[in-house]
Amino acid sequence: MHTGVIVQLAMRNLRRHLRRTILTALVMVLGGGLLIFAFSLGDGTHENWIDSGVRTSTGHVTVQQPEFQTSRKIEHRLPADIRKRAETVLISGELTDQVVAVSSRLSLSALASSAAGARPAQILAVDPVAESAFSTLDEQVVEGRYLEPDDRLAAYIGVGLAESLELNLGARMVVQAQDADGEISGQLLRVVGIFRNGVPEVDQGTVHIPLGIAGEWLGSGEDVTNVGVVLADSAAAPAVTASVERALSEPIGRGEARVIGWREANPALAAAVAIDDFGNYVIFGILFLIIAFGIVNTVLMSVLHRHREFGVLQALGLTPGQTGAVVLIEGLTLTAMSGFIGVTLGGLLTWYFFGDGLDFSVLIGEEMTFSGVVIDPVMVPQFRPARLAQTLAFILFIGAVASVYPALRAMKLDVAEAMKFDR
Repeated sequence: MHTGVIVQLAMRNLRRHLRRTILTALVMVLGGGLLIFAFSLGDGTHENWIDSGVRTSTGHVTVQQPEFQTSRKIEHRLPADIRKRAETVLISGELTDQVVAVSSRLSLSALASSAAGARPAQILAVDPVAESAFSTLDEQVVEGRYLEPDDRLAAYIGVGLAESLELNLGARMVVQAQDADGEISGQLLRVVGIFRNGVPEVDQGTVHIPLGIAGEWLGSGEDVTNVGVVLADSAAAPAVTASVERALSEPIGRGEARVIGWREANPALAAAVAIDDFGNYVIFGILFLIIAFGIVNTVLMSVLHRHREFGVLQALGLTPGQTGAVVLIEGLTLTAMSGFIGVTLGGLLTWYFFGDGLDFSVLIGEEMTFSGVVIDPVMVPQFRPARLAQTLAFILFIGAVASVYPALRAMKLDVAEAMKFDR
């Protein structure tokens, strides 16, 4: 009965000062809506960065030899049996909903040369079909075409490498690298396509060749240096990593394989995302600190204008703790209702008006490189249920903290003095 009376008193005060309540609620609704818009756009932007980065590198999750991450040498490669096992795990029914593409690669450093000179290059021996789904390089053709399954002595090179070695379509080039026996071996290739990625390091040094030809040239057979996977959502990377680790527990236990996520494989990109996320939290914290002062002002003014009312209530039997509870419930109710409305409206409006993405090409241009990857200028907001719950919890926390001081003021009210109080 006491709880019902306390809640009724709190609701009555919110209704009695309706204009003040609505103005404060509008500020909180606006803050909640802005927070949801900013979080969803930020999450979508980060997902854009991550997707671009992992498609250029080794994927959201990759299986490789433990030593390969630091050595980048062909001797630290996955045997064909472990490669097949990893591919089977990644396309199994348990992970089908999350997996977008799987690509097995043989990656090595080499020297590319032509009649015009020589320069270092990064050779990526790939399956053309799997790589087309995994990477975006096949869509960045400037001249010619991407690799095809029946290609043999074919090379798909960056525009920077083509210019420096004066290579055109159909031109011949030689690549030299250390083979599986530790000897320097050369391979003649013919250029079938030239691409422009936008990242100078990629355009000037990347060469795609068929995986089968690399196996013959280097004596590595069907071995690869890594098996990578692109996921529908980067948030699933830890769960997929754990699943693959369980399935490959035997070779991992023998030290023949290791499963790593994109954060470990691409620490520069992970650091960039973390720094941007931290900056967003700081800005949002300042925003809601201002809103918190608005809540304090509203609830505290209510307390200061109700001295006599609280004095009468305590004279009729309400304890100081119950008096403070009335004020605290007012603040929490105002915060909860405003926060829920703000989060709901913010999510709906963001989805309705910006669901197809915001084009920032006017600000950043058609091509923007960030942490070594090309960023799509169209940022699509991403809505995560966990983020919505986190935002609502944050708003409720701010409201609870902001209501504590006015509640304490109400609890310390002197009944005798309050009864003398006259507005």
